[in-house]
Amino acid sequence: MGLHEGEPYVDLPLVRALVDGAMPQWSDLPLRELAATGTDHHLYRLGDDLVVRLPRVDWATDQVARDARWLPHLAPHLDVTLPEQIAVGAPSLGYPWEWSVCHWIPGRTPDRRDPRDRAALAEPLGRFCRALHGVPDGGGPRSGVDVSRGVPLVDRDAITREAIDAVADELHAPSLLAAWEESLAVAAYDGPGAWFHGDLLAGNLILGPGGDGADTLVGVIDWGPSGVGDPATDAAAGWALLSADERDRFRAAAGYDDAAWLRGRGWAMSTALVALPYYRSRSKALADQARRTLAEVLAES
Repeated sequence: MGLHEGEPYVDLPLVRALVDGAMPQWSDLPLRELAATGTDHHLYRLGDDLVVRLPRVDWATDQVARDARWLPHLAPHLDVTLPEQIAVGAPSLGYPWEWSVCHWIPGRTPDRRDPRDRAALAEPLGRFCRALHGVPDGGGPRSGVDVSRGVPLVDRDAITREAIDAVADELHAPSLLAAWEESLAVAAYDGPGAWFHGDLLAGNLILGPGGDGADTLVGVIDWGPSGVGDPATDAAAGWALLSADERDRFRAAAGYDDAAWLRGRGWAMSTALVALPYYRSRSKALADQARRTLAEVLAES
């Protein structure tokens, strides 16, 4: 079965036909599926410089239009490369949604298990978060209205408690509940809405050589959950990607205060807890990613 119920079937011949029909100027470019595709899109490398992105689930179908509207607003304020959309394809040949072609961002995704990658990522990712949270609002998508991330943690209380029950067969539910309630007890964010990415997982980050030749953060992709709300949402990356030492450096570079840090831990917990039972039978890699996040929370708590 697919990663999600009801997702449309996509394979290399279909994508080849979609590209050739809509964008014949690229019909001579080689096309190959990327081995590591995300939860929301199928990705196909087109030649050396392009990538084809096709939504695989209905909740991602608005990202073509949202990326075109908001990534040009964000990009000038950030020192990493964001996806640049250069063509849009219409539904065709049985594929039901709009899809896009973007410039390829050279580099590689970090390995959460590699201490060298964690060390290379920690401070640059913190600086990225600080810069992103300072981008002018610009009327961006609102948390709780246009996007589900960035809302007060209490809005996720019911689904998080349900998820804790669902994973009690393999994780210590009382410890998870205690950590969740500690984050929930922190005062809700009451500042002006700030831009957040909302899904700073390894597959959405690109490492490449920096000015000194050492690997650093050079690109951030997959902006589907992004919007304007509580910037602590992005602090979740500290537990999703890093271990204790790197987490401290990430926090210092991002500038999160104590309350934001605990809210960020709550976001890391909630998203991982909801993901784990969903992906246990669908994707071992995504389920293990959620387990590693929760292991970091439990080790710290």
